[in-house]
Amino acid sequence: MGPSMDDSESTRLIERARGGDTAAVGEIFARHRDRLRRMVDIRLDRRLQGRIDASDVVQEAHLEVAQRLNEYLADPKLPLFLWLRLVVGERLAKLHRTHLGAQKRDAALEVSIFREALPAASSAALAAHLLGKHTSPTQAAVRAERLIRLQEAINALDPIDREILSLRHFEELSRSEAALALGIEEAAAAKRYVRAMKRLKDLLGEEL
Repeated sequence: MGPSMDDSESTRLIERARGGDTAAVGEIFARHRDRLRRMVDIRLDRRLQGRIDASDVVQEAHLEVAQRLNEYLADPKLPLFLWLRLVVGERLAKLHRTHLGAQKRDAALEVSIFREALPAASSAALAAHLLGKHTSPTQAAVRAERLIRLQEAINALDPIDREILSLRHFEELSRSEAALALGIEEAAAAKRYVRAMKRLKDLLGEEL
């Protein structure tokens, strides 16, 4: 997990930024850069991989954060990290619209979060993450077959259950952060996570 949004260092940085310290904005962003990149990695449309670098998306969002931080600080409705994540997600969504246009949407595979600001997580990326990467060359064919089955199982889940898996497993959000990101109660998010994992295990048996 990334650093807590409530720790003393985050509080000091926020207060410095509130006082007009521009360097504090960069420090705030740097503390969360790796988590934000993970979010872009799993949500970047596969058709754009190789054309758009996740680090560039995060860097472009950094500039927007600097411009909008005072707006956030005046009325912080979300924990700081979730707001940063939202700004990065909006930037990614704009890139999807620019490069893919009407091709981008597949309503059956998306979940509406924050007024559809964030592109849906890739089931292929999530499947690869859940399965792990430690495979010998002799096991490559077996792993490829398992990967396809796992991806199919993920696609069979309700969109919001796929999303909770991506938030908890890939983006490594805490239970409370995931609930806030989804706009649901923490207990409901926890139940959905358990249900999603059970569903995958029922579909895949001992493979997961």
